[in-house]
Amino acid sequence: MELGKIVGNVVATRKNERLKGYKLLVAEYITPNCELKGAHVVGVDLVDAGVGDIVLIVRGSSARTAEGMTDKPVDGSIVAVVDTIEYKGNITYKKRNTKK
Repeated sequence: MELGKIVGNVVATRKNERLKGYKLLVAEYITPNCELKGAHVVGVDLVDAGVGDIVLIVRGSSARTAEGMTDKPVDGSIVAVVDTIEYKGNITYKKRNTKK
């Protein structure tokens, strides 16, 4: 698993039939200190993440074993929205509570 920050959306009106109904998001990888790494990945959103969220991303065969992804042509799945990151005894990220 890797940490990432959602930085955008991908809209594809024409895509593989097995991907219809799935939201695609662009994530930039981050360090545990929440520093941007500069590398990006497009992932299938399985947890209703949004732009600005810190997420956990799985890739490769792990992405295809996430719930509902079996036999889907994916290399990245977003499997969690992060609430807190504690790194080396310090809180480096804490999601703000927002009311909808």
